[in-house]
Amino acid sequence: MASTFARLMTDSRRALLTMVGALAVIWAVQLVNWMDDYRLSYEYGVSSRRLDELPEMFTMPFLHFSWEHIEANSWPLFAFGFLAAYRGMKKFLWSTLLITVASGLTVWLCESPTTVTAGASGLVYGYFGYVVLRGVLDRNVLDAVIGIVIGAGYSYLLIGVLPVEQGVSWLGHLGGLVGGLAAAWLFRNRGPRPAAPGSASGTGTGSGTGSAPGTAAGPRSALLKELDDLGL
Repeated sequence: MASTFARLMTDSRRALLTMVGALAVIWAVQLVNWMDDYRLSYEYGVSSRRLDELPEMFTMPFLHFSWEHIEANSWPLFAFGFLAAYRGMKKFLWSTLLITVASGLTVWLCESPTTVTAGASGLVYGYFGYVVLRGVLDRNVLDAVIGIVIGAGYSYLLIGVLPVEQGVSWLGHLGGLVGGLAAAWLFRNRGPRPAAPGSASGTGTGSGTGSAPGTAAGPRSALLKELDDLGL
């Protein structure tokens, strides 16, 4: 249990530093962009169905069109990003890549050719979907509770995946959400379920390997695995 808690704290610190660093970069880019009349957003945002615009899906999340735009994205990006990352950076980075590609490709394939799309909201919706679904798929009580609370508290975000507001990239939102749900599925924990307390482990032969039912090591080991699975 102590090692599980220590690992969780280490991953949480990494998640915090990662999101603080990411937001620092996004705000620094915004300052330069604002000083240049947002030319970066128009040059490195995504325009649909042009092959030379495909790489812009990776610059799109760092660019915004106004201070209101970046302010609206920053808090949910930090909160959902932290919750997506605190269970491990490797899964978080792969999930971020999948969400970015899913959001960018949806915009590139389906948006009007006369529209330039930029902003981190695709990542916001992706992390939202990832956090909501991850705990259920991983059978982790703590993450499942977090997902339920986030899903209930921010359910209004789902309006953003519908074409109801002018000037908002609902396609980027939708693509990001689908990418986040897909990431939760693809990167779910696939290990065997913990053995029940009191069950035997090992081969069952007389070689002396493993723990037999009723010994102290068996129940204690199973209990630690259960606590780890609960996220405690």
